[in-house]
Amino acid sequence: MPKVLVTDPIAQDGIDILAPHAQVDVRLGLPQEELIAAIGEYDVLIVRSETQVTAEVIEAGKKLQVIGRAGVGVDNIDLQVATRRGIIVVNAPLGNTISAAEHTIGLMLALARHIPAASASLREGRWERKRFLGVEVRGKSMGVVGLGQVGSEVARRARGLEMHVLGCDPFVSEERAHVLGVELVSFEDLLKRADFISLHTTLTSDTRHLIGEQQLKLVKPSVRIINTARGQLIDERALCRAIEEGRVAGAAIDVFSQEPPPADSVLLKNDRILVTPHLGASTAEAQERVAIDVAEQVISVLKGEPALYAVNAPLIPAETMSVIAPYLDVAARTASLGTQLCEGQLEKIEIEYLGEIANFDVTPLKAAVIRGLLSPISEENVTIVNANLVAEHRGLRITERKGPYEGIYANLINVRLTTTVGTTTVAGTMAHDGPHVVLLDDFWVDIPPDDVYLLICENEDRPGTIGAIGSYLGQHDVNISFMRLGRKEVRGRALMVLGLDDPVAPAQLEEIQRLPHIFSARLARI
Repeated sequence: MPKVLVTDPIAQDGIDILAPHAQVDVRLGLPQEELIAAIGEYDVLIVRSETQVTAEVIEAGKKLQVIGRAGVGVDNIDLQVATRRGIIVVNAPLGNTISAAEHTIGLMLALARHIPAASASLREGRWERKRFLGVEVRGKSMGVVGLGQVGSEVARRARGLEMHVLGCDPFVSEERAHVLGVELVSFEDLLKRADFISLHTTLTSDTRHLIGEQQLKLVKPSVRIINTARGQLIDERALCRAIEEGRVAGAAIDVFSQEPPPADSVLLKNDRILVTPHLGASTAEAQERVAIDVAEQVISVLKGEPALYAVNAPLIPAETMSVIAPYLDVAARTASLGTQLCEGQLEKIEIEYLGEIANFDVTPLKAAVIRGLLSPISEENVTIVNANLVAEHRGLRITERKGPYEGIYANLINVRLTTTVGTTTVAGTMAHDGPHVVLLDDFWVDIPPDDVYLLICENEDRPGTIGAIGSYLGQHDVNISFMRLGRKEVRGRALMVLGLDDPVAPAQLEEIQRLPHIFSARLARI
């Protein structure tokens, strides 16, 4: 059973979903050195924002297949190393969307009406109504930087408060902005016009210190800035200086460049900066949703199925996966058998996708083929994430072709391996009981999805040949589970495939090859 390590608090709902499928160990707050020492025995690591999944952690995770982030941001995970290792990183981008949007609006209203400071003042025995004169948000301009899931929900709620919403996002169309009721503007224009600025973009090298000294020179003195996205989007010292100098009216900060912030952080020393300890996703509903979303994706990956929100894998639409998902096993088994049957140095790989599947994105099928090719010869973890990198690293020359198929099968995956010795062709399809191999070189056969050894004999089609092999195997107590035959013409060249419950030894294989009318005998397992 796979093993899952959870190092940050997640809702029990997620753990309960995982429990029937894996052994789940919850070890919260592991120091880096302890995490590195422990991770080698686990197939899955699930974190939130506290655990830093560094390159050292990932390299130590020799069995890791998937890293789950119970939340949106993955900047605490080294995606580059995870991708190179073929580890799928999944997150839960929708689970805390509403919670984060509501927290943003709450912070905005708290800023506008001085709610935290007024509450503290009254508790200290002071009645200071004039001191806490606020502003209405109705009729004001809300600048939303990043119109993704959370930003879009913030925009909707701001519109509900009768605000004019300015949006800045180069990847959002005018049509989408129109649906949201947002005026798309440049970042500079947003800075100049907005009364409230809310950040909802990811952290990249381009967005680090998105709000810095130069940007703060463009804003209105009455502007209030809210950050519930990533701490390093703002130059914290520059923001504090602008507030102290009266160039910014106030700020609400839920995320910090260092979490938790040090006691001497400038953000904690200014009473016009409202601070909360990364509470954007901290609702019972959000924690339940993200835990369930991540748990379900982890189970999918462990089953060899695609994850809905794989951060470092191509997004495959659900309608595409519904068609091609059954053929992932077909692709892997076909390629694995091809690797075991071919001889010589591999020179070229050709993959044909024939039939209905040719009308869809076959990226996952290509990854499955590469995984199948390498599985008999390497322990390398090949997934849809790193399949092309693995192929490139090994110098595999892969060509793909799509086309119709007018034979007896609805779909066919054909893998042709060209080596220095010759060409090996294996084709497979999907039947009601699972993946079937239906073509070996020039011979049509039907190898069912049984977990058995395959004895593949090329022979002359002559009476008594089948009986001779059956008798030999019986004498050596090797049980036959099935037999499939393919031939081109009567008494011509033929192919015999026997499913065996037990392997035959190399010496026995040589003896089989010396039987009358047998040209070759090979053993494989898929």
